[in-house]
Amino acid sequence: EVHLVESGGGLVQAGGSLRLSCAASGSTFDDYSIGWWREAPGKEREGVSCISLSDGTYYADSVKGRFTVSSDVAKNMLYLQMNSLNPADPAVSYCLFASGDACLAPTYWGQGTPVPVSS
Repeated sequence: EVHLVESGGGLVQAGGSLRLSCAASGSTFDDYSIGWWREAPGKEREGVSCISLSDGTYYADSVKGRFTVSSDVAKNMLYLQMNSLNPADPAVSYCLFASGDACLAPTYWGQGTPVPVSS
């Protein structure tokens, strides 16, 4: 069974940066698309970024140019570097594994890590 554990969340000032990490066990990255979604207070969970099975990299328009997703296959780690955080970004961020060549329908989720942004 796939097990995902996020870390690195915490309060950050607007304009600041944060790096989220996700440790994966139970499977390798070879079998899934991997990425990040987030859920803001009062809003539906939304996709943020994805590394697809075919190694394509995708970002939501709201984070393009500010967020960078990366992975370390040898360590089974996924990362999300978030720069220039703004008051529209506060959310609980989740890493995920998804079957197929996209992160549209996640199969496995982590427990989430909060990213509050102070103005």
